Amino acid sequence: MKIFALEIKLRAIWVHSLKEKRMIVQSIVKKIRNEFNVSVGEISEQDIHQIIVIGIVGLTLEEKHLEERMEEILHYVEVNTDAEIIDVVKDKAVF
Repeated sequence: MKIFALEIKLRAIWVHSLKEKRMIVQSIVKKIRNEFNVSVGEISEQDIHQIIVIGIVGLTLEEKHLEERMEEILHYVEVNTDAEIIDVVKDKAVF
């Protein structure tokens, strides 16, 4: 079993309230979860309305698919949100 983890930091400069941010976060989290069958959620910066940090954890059967899967998710986030990706942290483990 191979496990990967992604931390994606986004900037949404048009957001002016935490309520507005929450709607964006819920939308992208739901889309990622449904498309890739991974665990995903907002993991930090909850009190800053223009910064979104989401964490994603998933499994693959083969090690060669780890990087490929992470890139697919990153591309999906890029295409499905207007927020700018400002940082990405990738991690993987092989068991």
